[in-house]
Amino acid sequence: MQEIELKGVVVKFPFQPYKVQEDYMSKVIECLQDRKHGVLESPTGTGKTLCLLCSSLSWLLVKKAQLQMQVQTADCLDQVASGNDYVSQFSKSLNKAGGKALVENPNAAWENPKIIYASRTHSQLSQAMQELKRTAYSHVRVTVLGSRDQLCINPEVAAEPNTMNKIHMCQAKVKNRTCHYYNNVDLRKDDASITDNILDIEDLVKTGTKLRCCPYYLSRELKQSADIIFMPYNYILDPKTRKTQGIDLNNNVILLDEAHNVEKMCEEAASLQISSTDIAVCIDEITYVMEAMAKEEENPPDFNSEEADKMVAKDFTCDDLVVLKTMFLELEKAIDAIQIKNREEGDTYPGGYMFELLAKADLTQGKDQLVIDKLDKIILYLTTVTGTSFQRKGNALQKFSDTLRVVFAGSANANYRDRIRKCYKVYIQKEQPKKASNNAWELKNKINKTEGKLICYWCFSPGFGMQNMLDQGVRSVILTSGTLSPLKPFISEIGIDISVQLENPHIVSEKQICVGVVATGHDGYPLNSSFNTRNDPKYIASLGETIKILSCILPHGLLIFFPSYPIMKRCQDEWQRMGKWSQIENAKAIFVEPQSKHGFNSLMNDYYKKINDPTLRGAIFMAVCRGKVSEGLDFANANGRAVLITGLPFPPLKDPRVILKQRYLEENRVPGVESLTGQQWYQLEASRAVNQAIGRIIRHKNDYGAILLCDCRFDNPSFKQHLSSWIRPYIKKFPHFRGVVKELREFFKYAKEHSVSITLSKFWNIFYVLNNIFITPDQRKFFVRLRFRTFVKKEHLESFDEYVEMMEGNF
Repeated sequence: MQEIELKGVVVKFPFQPYKVQEDYMSKVIECLQDRKHGVLESPTGTGKTLCLLCSSLSWLLVKKAQLQMQVQTADCLDQVASGNDYVSQFSKSLNKAGGKALVENPNAAWENPKIIYASRTHSQLSQAMQELKRTAYSHVRVTVLGSRDQLCINPEVAAEPNTMNKIHMCQAKVKNRTCHYYNNVDLRKDDASITDNILDIEDLVKTGTKLRCCPYYLSRELKQSADIIFMPYNYILDPKTRKTQGIDLNNNVILLDEAHNVEKMCEEAASLQISSTDIAVCIDEITYVMEAMAKEEENPPDFNSEEADKMVAKDFTCDDLVVLKTMFLELEKAIDAIQIKNREEGDTYPGGYMFELLAKADLTQGKDQLVIDKLDKIILYLTTVTGTSFQRKGNALQKFSDTLRVVFAGSANANYRDRIRKCYKVYIQKEQPKKASNNAWELKNKINKTEGKLICYWCFSPGFGMQNMLDQGVRSVILTSGTLSPLKPFISEIGIDISVQLENPHIVSEKQICVGVVATGHDGYPLNSSFNTRNDPKYIASLGETIKILSCILPHGLLIFFPSYPIMKRCQDEWQRMGKWSQIENAKAIFVEPQSKHGFNSLMNDYYKKINDPTLRGAIFMAVCRGKVSEGLDFANANGRAVLITGLPFPPLKDPRVILKQRYLEENRVPGVESLTGQQWYQLEASRAVNQAIGRIIRHKNDYGAILLCDCRFDNPSFKQHLSSWIRPYIKKFPHFRGVVKELREFFKYAKEHSVSITLSKFWNIFYVLNNIFITPDQRKFFVRLRFRTFVKKEHLESFDEYVEMMEGNF
């Protein structure tokens, strides 16, 4: 381990950090010391996650020491005040490194801050936890939060397919103490296999199964004493989930990794939609409970039976049900009375209209929590009642309960209504009937021909959710990703004070990157996937021929990204009809990203097998921007030697939400203040999706690859400036297709001859063999260096040492 001092904090790092890594860690520590918020961009392959963990945890250990000393030296204040002894000097150094102390009164109770590390998916969290195991900070107390879908091991509950029903089944068993896995949590939570290890989701499930204790509630117990908590970032950004999971943000540090999706997540977490059908089903569910209670009074259940154990006490009365049913009937009446003036596009209202609509059913601020509490109790009853067709229902009531939580969240704040008026719009359109539907509302209204409504309550300001999070007393927020550029509009959108910024370069050299705009195909036909030309047979044929030729030149793995699934499907169908598909397949095996998650993992494994098959020339993976392949997957080395972008993935122009977002940005622009226009936001949505797709390749400092932008619109300067800063200097415009072919051949020839990654990758098998020989790590390293020194260029020896250290960490 290397030790480096940054801003008074000693950071232990697995190897000597590069300058970009030192710069990154310094910015992290600056945020934490000074209670600031930061936006830090560092390209994939620069060790961003490792730097984030090492710097934040090194600061946390100093901060804990500072707070502990502040309490324990309360009786030594005279010595500290003298400023000339060891206690004083040590205290000063801790205060400098830890930042401003939170406990002003040394005699007051103190509590250590926690680090909350959040990313988009659990696979990304697992990768981060694996990184943590490699560091000198693997001894800190760690936990990861997940859902019951991932963590529940109770056979009956785990078998329930509906998530909300699963939650209520679990709650009922916990309340009645009929889940022995939950009952064992207190007994097992201090077991060494739990406290002495870093357990990701899979590890928690395995350990919980072995110890017969609930992984879900175990992780919640562990978070009380954890130094760092890993969780998906919707657990933080969604107020409903935050409350459900019992996540305390006060005085804690939030690290939002892969934060390029945070804006959208903030808006979606604060938005909702509810329909006439939802309200009708709520009425039916309340009616059913009223009838069920009447039957129970006539025929009380046998509480000595096994089924009675599954029942929960009804914490509501018949009068409560009457009040709720009346409320829903009034709300249904108010929604039916809405006249949609714009029949085709729908009508738009100010955000405050939602309060007016609910008030017609006597649902106003102050009453919302009473209604939510009653609904939750009724849902629990519906979920656990047995022997009926309504067993495990209550989904509509749950949706309405969540609606109230969103609409009235933060309503106690003085300026809440003003923020709603500024950040929200209510959009109402006709409810589209479902095929072969027999839902309550449609059956009831076929006779009187009442038109169903879909009411959308949409937030258009990510800053609304971010500010709501900061209102919980957060110490610092750091948003980081490899694709945040350009930073100014990103910071403008998230709407909080960002005083620390960083836009890191890549650690690879220009010899490892080939970036080009391919404006025309082999036949000279313009490559342009805009709405007006993307269905042009000549364009599709030219793009197919371009891919066919490039797949013969580009080695190993080739990723091809399309703007959307329909466009990818149209190209696939046309190429198969033309015979181009089989021609491309003759060069490389082809894999196509499915729209559903089913079978995706096995498809990825098949792709990797084709890449590593020495009898083949690699493989092609055709995917979609913003799809599963473009987010978080690693195509390092041969798995991704080139990425080809076939067009600009703009959002659907006529989508009501897209239209209203652009209108919102225009309406809220302030003269003299730099902010996004609607058109700029629209372009940024496309460029960020492209940047994310590009980031799948060139995953470490010895990697290399080609980035081909196969649409003439990429040559537009306004779009180029929105690409990641690390690739902008290397973008070339090829006047004709022959130039593309020539450039790629020269690039890959040079890369093959000079790339250290090719040489080093051959050492893995040798290292694997040596690991099974009873020699020390130093002897192993010396043997490998001695055997292969003549094959490694002098300038690559430093990289070789790091590679060996990395291999050591894998055994």
